[in-house]
Amino acid sequence: MDGCDSSVRTGGITVIFIGSQNLEKRDIAMRCGSFRVPEIGRGQCEVYMNQVKKVSFVIPCYRSEHTLPHVITEITEKMKTMEQYEYDIFLVNDCSPDDTFGVIRKLCRENGKIRGINFAKNFGQHSALMAGLRYSDGDYVVCLDDDGQTPADEVDRLLRKLEEGYDAVYAKYDHKQHSAFRNLGSKLNERMTRMMLGKPPELYLSSYFAVKRFVVEDMVRYENSYPYVIGLVLRATGNITNVEVNHRERESGVSGYNLKKLVGLWFNGFTAFSVKPLRIATGVGAVSAAAGFLYGFYTIIKRLLRPDVPMGFSSTMSAIVFFGGMIMLMLGLIGEYIGRIYISLNNSPQYVIREKLNMDGERDVSDSEEQKG
Repeated sequence: MDGCDSSVRTGGITVIFIGSQNLEKRDIAMRCGSFRVPEIGRGQCEVYMNQVKKVSFVIPCYRSEHTLPHVITEITEKMKTMEQYEYDIFLVNDCSPDDTFGVIRKLCRENGKIRGINFAKNFGQHSALMAGLRYSDGDYVVCLDDDGQTPADEVDRLLRKLEEGYDAVYAKYDHKQHSAFRNLGSKLNERMTRMMLGKPPELYLSSYFAVKRFVVEDMVRYENSYPYVIGLVLRATGNITNVEVNHRERESGVSGYNLKKLVGLWFNGFTAFSVKPLRIATGVGAVSAAAGFLYGFYTIIKRLLRPDVPMGFSSTMSAIVFFGGMIMLMLGLIGEYIGRIYISLNNSPQYVIREKLNMDGERDVSDSEEQKG
């Protein structure tokens, strides 16, 4: 601001002094961390106070020893241009087989704003996100990938939408730089969330998103063993929007998602947050029972009208195989729900932390911790 002699940022408050006779009061503010505005003296200066908001970045890390430093550099350079925000970064290593945690350890030594979390085994991307969300304390929380494909230097677009009043903002890509397999998986996941979780059809979901603090607080109340972050956001609020950003080519390596992990993610989504599969099973069972009854009625009428025509063995076996398969499928689906209830009652953890870095004001803290699931 033109004409300002000095400014002080204390306790999340930025105070700008105008005038030349307030250095003593400025020193008091810096030593004490807070002060009452009347102490500065009316008519001698003007005080402008602006609440500084904090942004917490949460990044699940897996096989990213080569890409992670660039992502961190991009975040720090961008946040230097956004002085209205404070920030910290939570890097959650999902037991990566390469030296990802060694890179995280180095980054934590170089920058006190970076926090490191190391899992004892691989629990999956959504469990890693939940760990970062639980330790975050920002007014806004931004989640993004570790491979450089999600543009950290466009985070201001997401934050701007939160400032406009939205509770959650998802990045939207005109063209995704993923493989055909990943794009197919994303489309199937989009259909599943729309059918099972009630996602609005116009809403685009991605791994790059920002949410407000109260949404995070609601999300971390979920302590079961199978977290599904998209379902948690949709459960917490309907005030969600999209903002367009660029999607980049992957700098190195390959995606950590394979067919098994994608199928597991879909199962987490529609069994943890929806009973629609059970209702679909009920509907299919009713239709199958009705079809069986009608076929039996048809067989009786046919026998009465044409007693000389022998009954077909193949059609009988086809009906048995069809209905038997449907019964086994429905029992398997019900068993999936019961199995998840059993695992939850067993207190299986969402994740187990082997080591933490730069937590609780320490530069390097090692700890073992189990998060109840």
